[in-house]
Amino acid sequence: MKRVVKDDSLCIGCRQCEAACSKAFYKVEDSAKSAIRITEKEEGGYEITVCTQCGECAAVCNTGVIQPNAKGVYMLNKKECAGCLMCVGFCPLQIMVQCDDHLEPSKCTACGLCVKACPTGAIRIEEA
Repeated sequence: MKRVVKDDSLCIGCRQCEAACSKAFYKVEDSAKSAIRITEKEEGGYEITVCTQCGECAAVCNTGVIQPNAKGVYMLNKKECAGCLMCVGFCPLQIMVQCDDHLEPSKCTACGLCVKACPTGAIRIEEA
């Protein structure tokens, strides 16, 4: 299975990963439109939240438009999506993205653009 793996201790909070992700999906740099989240911890440092490819989104999808590809990455067929947002509500990490200017949500596709944008190596692609 292909997935994004994180190391919070290496994150400097630059948010370059969020910018790269939102630019890839929505052609704008907007952290609210990113499928990766960086949050500041109360005790200092940063927490990276990424899709673990757990499949919960696919399990609740009434239309069956979220399916794993050959690499185990859950992909959303936006053309067939009904826009019910069940997947967004049931994402255990609250990492599914739905923006007011788009009917269908987005999710991490493990494309690696966030990894390329990260200057510290806090995120990487792993094949399990």
